[in-house]
Amino acid sequence: MEILWFLMALVLLGTVLATVLRPYLRGRRDGIRLVSPDAPDAADPAAYDFLLQEQLDVRMPGPDPDLVDVLDVVRGTQNWRAASQLLAGTGAEGERRWQRVQAFAGAASLELQQQPGGTGGAGAGAQWLRSWRTEAPKDAGGAAVQAEFLVQQAFRTSTPGTDEFRIILEEARAACGQAALLAPGDPIPYVVELAIARGLGYPRTEFEQLWLKILDRAPAHMGAHLAALHYWCEKWHGSRELAYSFAEAAAARAPQGSLLSALPLFAVYEHMSEITLVSDFHNTGVVRDAVEGALYAVHSARPDDPMTAHVRHLLVFFLVQAERWGEAMAQLVRVDGHVGALPWTVSADPAADYAVYRALAVAGYEANGGSPATLPR
Repeated sequence: MEILWFLMALVLLGTVLATVLRPYLRGRRDGIRLVSPDAPDAADPAAYDFLLQEQLDVRMPGPDPDLVDVLDVVRGTQNWRAASQLLAGTGAEGERRWQRVQAFAGAASLELQQQPGGTGGAGAGAQWLRSWRTEAPKDAGGAAVQAEFLVQQAFRTSTPGTDEFRIILEEARAACGQAALLAPGDPIPYVVELAIARGLGYPRTEFEQLWLKILDRAPAHMGAHLAALHYWCEKWHGSRELAYSFAEAAAARAPQGSLLSALPLFAVYEHMSEITLVSDFHNTGVVRDAVEGALYAVHSARPDDPMTAHVRHLLVFFLVQAERWGEAMAQLVRVDGHVGALPWTVSADPAADYAVYRALAVAGYEANGGSPATLPR
């Protein structure tokens, strides 16, 4: 046990050192070296037109200009109608609707955190959501946002297993039922319920019944698969074997152009603490195959698939750790500017963590002869 704690301490120390020393990295052909941050050959992410850390958008994994515009309108006017119109015009079975529901719910949750108070669940800081549900109770989009808002509140403001946590999730479960009645063919209420199933600990038979409802409506929904994967992970109600089995089965049946081929990489990430002590971790067959599957997924996905950014961000994390610098840079040039995705969002400062990996990628790329001129765009 003592040696296990010692090894874990070494891993944590390495992470801290990477954070502290990142301004001093430079790329040279003979390796990544430490230099003064104002040294002329220090690796400079700005040379690749990457945004400054303080300019990174932590709300979304990738660009969605229409959503950003509507969020600004809703926050500025406290009027819900623009949000309702945007969701009504977004295809029910697609990934983008799910991301927008999450974004509106997240905006309401953030406003409530910044301006607590009021009644009716939404509070003073999210008056527009409360008005939406009161003035348009049959609006399916508003019902879905309310359900997701309650889920986010439960996980952000209370502790799993407590009465408060259970009460909020039970309220969210009722909201999901309302949303499903308002839009019978919409998979989103059931996707929201996946997190409720995880939090409340649905029995496996009940969870599988819920999952079948999603498969009937949107069998290749990447967001739904990511939500379901959590349930099967060891830290919730499954095991590493069950999570891998679920992810690999989804990847095997993935239709052409689907991102489901990347799901095993997410399963690997969710169980990192169990396997990172393996010697030469990033060259193990499981990890190597998962990375290759994710690379295949992003190369074959539709250009407009909003879930591609999620996969690219996780690839940056794994490719940098494997010192596959050029491949990491190829992902970075396609996602830079937005950091609202795993693995950054589990950090207290997503932009800072992303910036560390980006600096390492730039330094490693230049250490092997790369430059802004040689990086394909």
